[in-house]
Amino acid sequence: MANQEYKRYTITSALPYANGPKHIGHLAGAYIPADVYVRHLRLQDKDVVFVCGSDEHGTAIPNQALKENTTPQAIIDKYHQLIKECFDKLGMSFDIYHRTSEQIHHQTSQEIFLTLYNKGLLNEETSEQYYDDEANVFLADRYIIGTCPKCGHPSAYGDQCEKCGTSLSPSELINPKSTLTGKVPVLKSTRHWYLPLENYEPWLREWILKSHEADWKSNVYGQCKSWIDAGLQSRAMTRDLDWGIKVPLPGAEGKVLYVWFDAPIGYISATRALFDEVSSGKLHYATPQRDFSQHKKDDWKKYWQDKETKLVHFIGKDNIVFHCIIFPIMLHATGEYIVPDNVPANEFMNLEGDKMSTSRGWSIEMHEYLHDFPDKPDVLRYALLTNLPEAKDSEFTWKDFQAKNNNELVAIFGNFVNRALVLTQKFFDNKVPVRSALQDIDKKVVSDLAEFPARISASIESYRFREATAHMMDLARMGNKYLAETEPWKVAKTDMDRVGTILNLALQIAANLSVMVEPFLPFSAAKLKAMLNFNGVRWNETGSADLLPERLELGHASLLFEKIEDDVIEAQIKKLHDTKTKMELEKQPVTPAKAEISFDEFSKMDIRIGKILKAERVEKSKKLLKLQVDTGIDVRTVMSGIAEHFAPEDIIGKQVTILVNLAPRKIMGVESQGMILMASDKDGTLRMLNPSADTSPGSVIS
Repeated sequence: MANQEYKRYTITSALPYANGPKHIGHLAGAYIPADVYVRHLRLQDKDVVFVCGSDEHGTAIPNQALKENTTPQAIIDKYHQLIKECFDKLGMSFDIYHRTSEQIHHQTSQEIFLTLYNKGLLNEETSEQYYDDEANVFLADRYIIGTCPKCGHPSAYGDQCEKCGTSLSPSELINPKSTLTGKVPVLKSTRHWYLPLENYEPWLREWILKSHEADWKSNVYGQCKSWIDAGLQSRAMTRDLDWGIKVPLPGAEGKVLYVWFDAPIGYISATRALFDEVSSGKLHYATPQRDFSQHKKDDWKKYWQDKETKLVHFIGKDNIVFHCIIFPIMLHATGEYIVPDNVPANEFMNLEGDKMSTSRGWSIEMHEYLHDFPDKPDVLRYALLTNLPEAKDSEFTWKDFQAKNNNELVAIFGNFVNRALVLTQKFFDNKVPVRSALQDIDKKVVSDLAEFPARISASIESYRFREATAHMMDLARMGNKYLAETEPWKVAKTDMDRVGTILNLALQIAANLSVMVEPFLPFSAAKLKAMLNFNGVRWNETGSADLLPERLELGHASLLFEKIEDDVIEAQIKKLHDTKTKMELEKQPVTPAKAEISFDEFSKMDIRIGKILKAERVEKSKKLLKLQVDTGIDVRTVMSGIAEHFAPEDIIGKQVTILVNLAPRKIMGVESQGMILMASDKDGTLRMLNPSADTSPGSVIS
C-alpha cells in the first residue's frame, strides 16, 4: 500500500544475463537508480536488503556458447565475473550478487513450482510448438526469429521484439526461422505446464489498476493496464531445453523451467543465500553493507513473506510485464509471498542519436568505460543520473558527458569545495575557523541549508532521481554563490573574524554535501569526508550548520574532479564509430567464390615477388599510380589503381605480389606490363600482399 510505514525493505535490481558484457544503458535502467535509493535508505538506518545476481539460464547462454565455441558453463563463469567486477568498481552496493546456477536457486525455483503444481494452479497441456527438423530439437522462444507483427522489425525473437519491446509468442512471428539452422520450423506436439494468467485478472485489476494508479510511474501503469485490458492468456512455465533448472516432476525429462519463471525467483534465492552465508560465516557471494550477524538462517522470510516489508523492483521497460504481471501472479498464487509495492521501470537510454546495442557495436560497455576512465566512476554515475530515461527515452552523448564533468562537477561542486578548503588552509592554518555573529546573508544560507535533506529525500522516495540529483547539485551551487557574494579573499584585508564566519559556514555546507552526495557519488563523498577529516552523520542530522566543530584540523585538500580534455572525448567518439563499422563489416557476407577452374588453368599464371623502385601519380587520374617494379626478370612499368589507398612515397622499396605474364595493355597512353595483386577488405580498403620476410625479387609463388 502506498504511504504505508514499513519495518524493512527488499530492493532488487534486474538480474543481468550472463551472456556478454553490459553497457551503460543497463546502468541507467536498473542499477544506479536502485543504488541511490538503497544508499539513501541506509543513511536513515532503515532495515534494507539489496539483492542482485547473474541470470544464467535461458537460450541466450547456449547461443553465446555456440558463438564463442565453448560451453554454457564457461560463458556464465566468464561474464558473471566480468559484470560483478564492473558493478563493484561503479559502486553498486549490493548485499549479495548471486548466481541462478547455484544449487539454492535451483532448489528455491523447484519449490515454488511444486507449490503451484500441488495446489492445482498449473495446467498440463499438449500443444503444437516449433521444431527444427534438421537440428532435431524443439525451439525455445529465443531460438526463433521472425518479423515482429507490431513494428515490422525483421529480427524479433519468439518471446519479445527488442526494437519495440512488445512481448510475443513464437506463433505471432511473421516468417519464423530457426536461429540454429536458418530453416523454417515445423509444428510438433509437446507437453508443458501452463500458468493460467487469465484467472488472476480480477486480482490484478484490484492490486494494480485501483491501488497503484496514483503512485506507479505512468509508463509502468499504462503498460500494465494495456496488458490487462487486452485480456491475459495462459503462458507455459516450462521449456524443451537441456540448459536450465529441471522440471521436478516424473516424466518431465528434457524439460526445464521457463527462464522467466526462474529468473525473478533469483531475488528470493539470493536473499536466502545471503542469510545462509551470514549465519554460517562463510561469505562468498555476499558482501553485506551492514551487520547481519544477529540474523538467523530463516530470517530471509521476513524480507519476502512479511507484509510489513516493502518490495521494490528496479528494472528497464522491457521487463515490465514479467515483474508486474507474471512474477506477482506467481508470488500471489503461492499464498506465502508479498508482491511489489512499486516497480519504477525506466525507459531506454540511446547513444549519440541511435539505440544502444552491443550486438551492433553501438554501445559503451561498462568494462571498457572503466578501462578508459578508471578514476571516474562517479562522473559516469552523475552523467547518467542527470539524464535518466525516467519518463521517456533519453540520450547519452560524449560531449554532454564532458560538459557535465567540466561545467558542473569541476566548475561548481569541485570549485566550491576547493575554494573553501584552500582558503581555510591559507588563512586559518587548515583548521575550522571560529564563527562570530551572523549577518543576514549568513542566516539565509543556514535557513536554506536546512531545507535540502527533506527536498532530496522527497525526490528519491518518489523515484525522481534526476530531480534529486539536481537538488544535490543545487546545494553545491548555493555554496559557490555564497563564496562569490561574500568574497572572503577580499574581506581578509580588513576583517578576519568575518572571514572566519564565512569559511566556517562554507565548510559546514561542504560537510553536508559529503553526506547528501553519498547516494549519488559515493567515491567523491568518501574523498570529501577525508579532506574534511569528517566521519559523516546520519541523514536526519544533515541540514545543520554545526556538523564540523570549531578548530577541527582538516585533512589534505585535493581536487575532487578533474577536467576532461577535448582530445579524450574525440577519441571516444572515434572509437565508437570504428567499433560499429568493424562489426558491420564482420556481418557482411564475403564475396562469393568465382567459377571453378582447372589446375592447368591456374598453373598458367606466373605470380612472383617484386619490389617497387619508383612510384608517381598519373596526371588527370585519381586512381592510378605509375610504378617501376623489379620483377627479378626485369624492371617493368605497371599501372596500378591504388592511388586512393597508398601515397607514392610510402610504397617505394616495398615488396609486392605481381602477376608477370598478364598480356600488356595501354592505360592512359602508358603500356602496363603486369598486375599488382591486392586484397580488398569488406569496406573496400586495399591491402598489399607481401611476404612476411624480405624475399628476393622474382621468387615464384606456387
